[in-house]
Amino acid sequence: MYDYIVIGGGIVGVSTALSLITKQPDKRILLVEKENSFGDHQTGHNSGVMHAGVYYQPGSLKAKFCKEGLKETINFCTTHHIPFNQCGKLIVATSDEELSGMHDLYQRCKENEIEAEILDQQQLLKTEPNVQGVGAILVKSSGIVSYRIVAEKMAEQYEAMGGEYLLDTEIINLKEDLDEIKVISKNETFISKYLVCCAGLMADRMANLLDIKTSFQIIPFRGEYFKLPEKHNTLVKHLIYPIPNPKLPFLGIHLTRMIDGNITVGPNAVIGFKREGYGIVNFSLKDTIEMFTFKGFGGVLKNHFRSGMKEMLNSVYKRGYLKQVQKYASSITLKDLQPYPAGIRAMAVSKDGSLIDDFLFEETRRSIHVCNAPSPAATSAIPIGRYVTEKATTAFNKLD
Repeated sequence: MYDYIVIGGGIVGVSTALSLITKQPDKRILLVEKENSFGDHQTGHNSGVMHAGVYYQPGSLKAKFCKEGLKETINFCTTHHIPFNQCGKLIVATSDEELSGMHDLYQRCKENEIEAEILDQQQLLKTEPNVQGVGAILVKSSGIVSYRIVAEKMAEQYEAMGGEYLLDTEIINLKEDLDEIKVISKNETFISKYLVCCAGLMADRMANLLDIKTSFQIIPFRGEYFKLPEKHNTLVKHLIYPIPNPKLPFLGIHLTRMIDGNITVGPNAVIGFKREGYGIVNFSLKDTIEMFTFKGFGGVLKNHFRSGMKEMLNSVYKRGYLKQVQKYASSITLKDLQPYPAGIRAMAVSKDGSLIDDFLFEETRRSIHVCNAPSPAATSAIPIGRYVTEKATTAFNKLD
């Protein structure tokens, strides 16, 4: 019997497992991942940005975790010699209307105690000659890293401390009683005193296996990227972001300097028809039926019809996508948009159709579920793992 089983080998699950064994080295802990390596889903399909916490509601878990997470991610990378680059971020206003939003965002930086600087048009041009705008916010602490590498190193540390893990192990059922919780795979049943579930795109399905009465469902949003040709690898020195729409939990199409030296463009945010659909054509009958029959899905369509249609059109009409980029980087042309792997974001949606924009946890007597870990979850993975560990440890101790 295990003391803890952690489901999910993305960066949040691995961070949680590492935190658990660090705090309780005498406990027997098992980390279970259905793929054959760590970080195969959201962890390995994002921009790799280390966020400073600019955008998030002051006092929210997102704001708290992100600010702590940036420092702790940098410390972890420094300790374990993982390449990262604090290249800084420019959030660019391209119109007088966006200037108003920029100043609101700058005020939020101050409320979240994040060091930021306002640049006027001339200062922006001097800082980034290939970027056009009427002003920008400079956040020097933002950076880039490979979160897959970070997750792999966390798993290595976890194993070195005595933690056990299994890859290629998909969990198909969970059963909880007064004394234990059964974690059932296709080939084996594992028994544990306590369960921690960090299942990302499958978070709601894992919770439903224990008959938790959830009021949300995971809706997959596909984020499509392009890569710029190698000749453009020096186009910008910073991460270049637009002023985001405050009504949406997405940050808009941006230019990202990747840790491998390339520059990507994206992502957009298109409703997906397959939870783990990273290819060019992606469709799952099960995922689609489940999404269309969910009460909240109609609310999403109603509340975000115009922006949703714009995203869909830009997905199929490459020139529309390009237009979003050329607002602040006019030198990029259609032929510069080269193929790059897409990502899928697990968006928790409530039954009334609202997008849940903060962390969401559900609990039973013997389990805790990370049901929503929105961006910047990768940046925030270390404090999230610590937070979940504290909650799980408290619950575990009460059981004993």
